Amino acid sequence: CPLPSKAKRLSAMNGEHAMPNAVILDAQSLGPDIDLTAIRNAVTHLEIHQQSTTTQARERLVEAEIAIVNKVKLDADTLAQLPSLRLICVLATGLNNIDLEAAKAHNIAVKNVSAYGTASVSQHTLMLMLSLANRLPRYQADIADGKWQDSDFFCLQEHPTLQLSGKQLVMVGQGELGSEVARLAEAFGMQVTFAARPGNEHNDQRPSLDELLPTADVISLHCPLNEATKHLLNKERLAKAKPSLLIVNCARGGIIDEVAALEALRNGDIGGLAVDVLPTEPPKDGHPLLDALAKAEPLNLIVTPHNAWITPEARQNIVGLTADNIRAWQTEAH
Repeated sequence: CPLPSKAKRLSAMNGEHAMPNAVILDAQSLGPDIDLTAIRNAVTHLEIHQQSTTTQARERLVEAEIAIVNKVKLDADTLAQLPSLRLICVLATGLNNIDLEAAKAHNIAVKNVSAYGTASVSQHTLMLMLSLANRLPRYQADIADGKWQDSDFFCLQEHPTLQLSGKQLVMVGQGELGSEVARLAEAFGMQVTFAARPGNEHNDQRPSLDELLPTADVISLHCPLNEATKHLLNKERLAKAKPSLLIVNCARGGIIDEVAALEALRNGDIGGLAVDVLPTEPPKDGHPLLDALAKAEPLNLIVTPHNAWITPEARQNIVGLTADNIRAWQTEAH
């Protein structure tokens, strides 16, 4: 059903504080079987669209006070055409699809959600770490090729595995997620060290990534993508690594120079690479890591489709936190 007219909404607002009208632009991003009741209870009317382009967003938000969005781009031109809009709720932590300066200029508040998927992403991170350590991609490929079935021995041992206990885990990012991954890794007996924040090494008492790299057995990335972290693990740094080094990236594509990392993996200069993210998503034009998987190259390589966060519990948390953001905004606004 259509949004209530602007006149009706203004009339209602002359009395007690009216609950706002909201539009979800890309509900499909929340995945299946998610209950939106918490958001519905925080607004007068909730209009739901499974997907939207930026052009469609301009039409669908024309009378909305709240835009609820995950990945749809809301640029300066779009925001300038939405005089009723007062709040943008992002169904994620990243805000790079919102023109924040334009939102501020138009007095539009922007709120995101964080820590909704800590358990989910940390579980996925450990899954990737364990899979690389146990050479799961290599042994699964061997079984598919019939090597175990044709073996004269009861087990395969061609790919030496890595016992995590006692090994050095270097963490880049010490937020809630990085701290939880560290806690879980310590349960496996790993020695965890957090690297200094990239770009701020001189003001950080922690050792730099360059200092830690030569002795690292595993590196796990949990930092934002910015000028200081783009290609943080590049060809030069990878050359300093142990040939057994395992790299896990559940943060953002591009923090690793994936082409350089793939070359290092092929050359035996690192021991394993697992990523849940790529620089462009979805990777419609392909990517060298995907090409390597498609060719079934004999590599200790895992790529997952940016789904570390998708447990039902994490996705439902997003709804609850977004409802909290709407109520907090109403309190602040009045």
